[in-house]
Amino acid sequence: MAEKQEVIVANPEKISTDPEDLKKVLGTEVAVVKNADVSVNPYTDKNAFNDLYTMAKQLASSDIVPQNYQGKTTNCMIALEVANRMNISPIFVMQQTSVVRGKLSWSGQACSMLVNANPRFKNVKLNYVGKRGTDDWGAYVTAIRKDTGEEIKGATVDMKMVHLEGWDSNPKWKSMPEQMLGYRAYTFFARLHCADALNGFMTEGEVEDSYGTPKEAPSFE
Repeated sequence: MAEKQEVIVANPEKISTDPEDLKKVLGTEVAVVKNADVSVNPYTDKNAFNDLYTMAKQLASSDIVPQNYQGKTTNCMIALEVANRMNISPIFVMQQTSVVRGKLSWSGQACSMLVNANPRFKNVKLNYVGKRGTDDWGAYVTAIRKDTGEEIKGATVDMKMVHLEGWDSNPKWKSMPEQMLGYRAYTFFARLHCADALNGFMTEGEVEDSYGTPKEAPSFE
């Protein structure tokens, strides 16, 4: 049996705390720790700020956090603040974000995880349509709302849209189009049905399509 991980969740309405839901998303068994106290704004309370700094310093001293956080207490403080605001694990934030032009952005994987773990939905599904290699090849995400039983659908992104928007200047659309279509489909669904799940951040695909590839706009990786 896989070793259990602790996932700190302060607000069950933000991310599902059902162990089976988390196991499906994270691929491992988890031990859920509820009711983490993150209610004090560290930017208006000196003691809370000092506590945040102490925690960030400890994380920065670790050699298993992503390299862009190692030895960088201020970066770790930002990750902790984002995690507290969203009531999710700071390690998740560190592992699933990059920085492009000074802005945090979620990985495509993180976007799909946040949608799949959202407690408002069940039976989240990524659907592909059209014929591979043609303009009508695309993807969209569907889910069932738990409160009403209604099936909802995200906007379809297809290769015609990719060409019209000029996204194909990003070489990833040529080297891994199926993956890019899937990630963008999750982004479209989140923007339409659960924008709060992304906390206002763009995904890395959106940033790359808008501002260029990481060579032009360096990321943390």
